[in-house]
Amino acid sequence: MSERKNPYEIIGGAAKVEELVDRFYDLMALEEPFADLRAMYSEDLSSSRDKLKLFLSGWLGGPDVYSPKYGHPMLRARHLPFKIGLKERNQWLACMYRAMEDCGIDGQIGAQLEESFFNTADWMRNQAN
Repeated sequence: MSERKNPYEIIGGAAKVEELVDRFYDLMALEEPFADLRAMYSEDLSSSRDKLKLFLSGWLGGPDVYSPKYGHPMLRARHLPFKIGLKERNQWLACMYRAMEDCGIDGQIGAQLEESFFNTADWMRNQAN
């Protein structure tokens, strides 16, 4: 009987999560199409990078390393101070999808993660547009 792997294991564990998050923030910082998204963050992205790495670990089915350090993620509550509409959601998704592609996260797992990221990002919207 084969053991079913979770997305965290399928993509390559902690090393791949770190690569993905670093690529995401590098793209956000360097690519013009993501300038509005970048403007929502503080100048120093190190804390944001670290938190997303910790969060994605558990979100993808790996170790829950975010909650012991920061408490329950409360994604919507933590993002309420930011105006997140369609434009912001779409930029975040485009940046993440590009990072996934650049990191070789594709095929069935890529499609599954794109859908999950979309659902989560869309749920984060707090602007009517």
